[in-house]
Amino acid sequence: MPTAIDEVPAELVDLLTGSTLGHVTVITPKGSLATHIMWVDYEDGQVLTSSRVGSAKGKALRAEPRIAVSVVDRANPWRWVSISGRVVEIRPDTDLAFIDKLSRRYTGRDYMMRTMEREVFVIEPDRIRSATGRG
Repeated sequence: MPTAIDEVPAELVDLLTGSTLGHVTVITPKGSLATHIMWVDYEDGQVLTSSRVGSAKGKALRAEPRIAVSVVDRANPWRWVSISGRVVEIRPDTDLAFIDKLSRRYTGRDYMMRTMEREVFVIEPDRIRSATGRG
């Protein structure tokens, strides 16, 4: 049964720090919801993700920082984490260090598109729901 909790349970952190894709939902400037499949990370109780500087996601998050992220275990879809919160920081991805870290995790190599500046979105959770599976 899903529960609302204060932090991501230790037994589910791997969903945010492994190679599971995140479903990231932002509110567009016109007020619509837009969900993007994105690489995600988790550090110090915060979710992190990235996009190129000037992207529609970045513009949306600057206008409205509310965001939702969910990840679902590919092997057990009843094992998942859903986080809603706010982007509390947008920082440059200096030397593409963050996207390279994620690219190595998800693809096994450094990020290929080296000519675009990128930024990192730091998400502070307001609400976390999760389920550890059926069994």
